[in-house]
Amino acid sequence: FGIHALLIVTVTLSPATTTAQSEKDATREDVYPPLWDLAPENLLDFPVMNKKIIINAWNYQERLGVYKNLLKSSVKYFTTFGSQNFGNILWGLPLQHGWQFHTGRLADPSGLTSCGYEDGHLLCISVRSWWACMNYYLSVIPFLGAVEAGLFGQLQYEIEILPPEERRADFCYSVADCRSRFPKLMDEWKDYFEVNTFSSFKLDDALGLMWRAHVTSIAYALPKFQDSLKYLSDPEANFGEDWANAVDFIAATHFSTDLQTINNFQAFLPQRMLFEGDVLSSISDFSPQQKRVLLSLRALHKANRLTGGLVLKLWRKAMSTEAGRKMGRKLIEDLTSS
Repeated sequence: FGIHALLIVTVTLSPATTTAQSEKDATREDVYPPLWDLAPENLLDFPVMNKKIIINAWNYQERLGVYKNLLKSSVKYFTTFGSQNFGNILWGLPLQHGWQFHTGRLADPSGLTSCGYEDGHLLCISVRSWWACMNYYLSVIPFLGAVEAGLFGQLQYEIEILPPEERRADFCYSVADCRSRFPKLMDEWKDYFEVNTFSSFKLDDALGLMWRAHVTSIAYALPKFQDSLKYLSDPEANFGEDWANAVDFIAATHFSTDLQTINNFQAFLPQRMLFEGDVLSSISDFSPQQKRVLLSLRALHKANRLTGGLVLKLWRKAMSTEAGRKMGRKLIEDLTSS
């Protein structure tokens, strides 16, 4: 039953991606998140004040810079997995963040400010955005975990993250702050970055640690930002929760999060926010594949919820061996590349 439920989702992914990949091959810059070239690529590219590196994680370009520094500093561990750092399994995080920016999901959904809008402050990330708040736990906290793990070596300055204008208590702002408030989460990201420093690590082990931390980040953030869903249309709020649920299933396979795989994979995601009145089966500006995927994600989430999590439990059991995970990954990869 669990495997059948995930099949409902994965079977729908394939038709949307072939055209998208050929288009990306034609315009190579499209494989990177928007404004990637403009993001800070060294920690000292961020402002330094009072012997602290100050990062505004509520600015898209600076949050993207956090990812860019992670990618750049971990390149040496992924040289055997492809040229130009394309095989680095951290690509999934900035590519997902870029999709959020491109589709308007980081802007103020309440409409009370111009944060994130083209006619206002385009690079502003709104603390009222459910997507932006969830992403904080998949950007700033992994980054500070990497700092603690020594990925950037011995830093001459401490790092401080600027707080948002609202909800300051829902986030942490330095290694020490995050360590005191979310020790388990910091441990899991630190474990991931430390395994990369081994001279010979198995990619499956690294993917397992990365996905474990990823799922834990979502588990911490989901209940915290439940009240932010009220700013979204019902279809968009449902999609957000459906997507968070689907990540648990994808994570269990140790799915590869390198640059090309994630670009292929993201092709089926909706390229705009869902509006009130959008009926998933008949959204006129979505492709048939995108509509089927949205419906399938909804069905998977509903089935998992109605069975009290049994669907996910069965799927995780099927994915508990390396052979099982290999089959799970191949299933998804075959279906998204055929």
